[in-house]
Amino acid sequence: MTVIDWLLDSDPSIRWQVMRDLTLEPSDDIAAERSRVATEGWGNAAVAKSATRGAVRLLTILHPDVVLRSDFGAKHRAASVVHRDAVAVTGQARGFPGAIVQPALVNGTAGAVITVRGRPIAVMGFTVVRGRIVEIDAIADPERVARVAAGVV
Repeated sequence: MTVIDWLLDSDPSIRWQVMRDLTLEPSDDIAAERSRVATEGWGNAAVAKSATRGAVRLLTILHPDVVLRSDFGAKHRAASVVHRDAVAVTGQARGFPGAIVQPALVNGTAGAVITVRGRPIAVMGFTVVRGRIVEIDAIADPERVARVAAGVV
């Protein structure tokens, strides 16, 4: 058995990357294998351990290669990061006690405003392609949230 065979005989979270990087499988096969990460093996265990049913539902609407860009403003630059892939993005979906997610139009497209006790704490804009979210732009900088949320709430 070669090392590649051994890797291909492992968890879907490893297998799809081996298929992409080492065996150069067709993109449809790679996408099918990658989609199994959330429902089988280590990915499923991580979702089961840390996620609620809401997070599992979130995985069904996120594109496997979704990108989340979060902007916490100049005072919290270190928190402003980019996350790539559905499992990583779902891991960032944390609940805040008393938080309410309100659907909203943000820059003319699908989005949401998250409020706690009636005060907006974040605004998110979604890019949707073929029914799946491919990009999420989130603003959590209090000054900018107040300005942007005023126009969408």
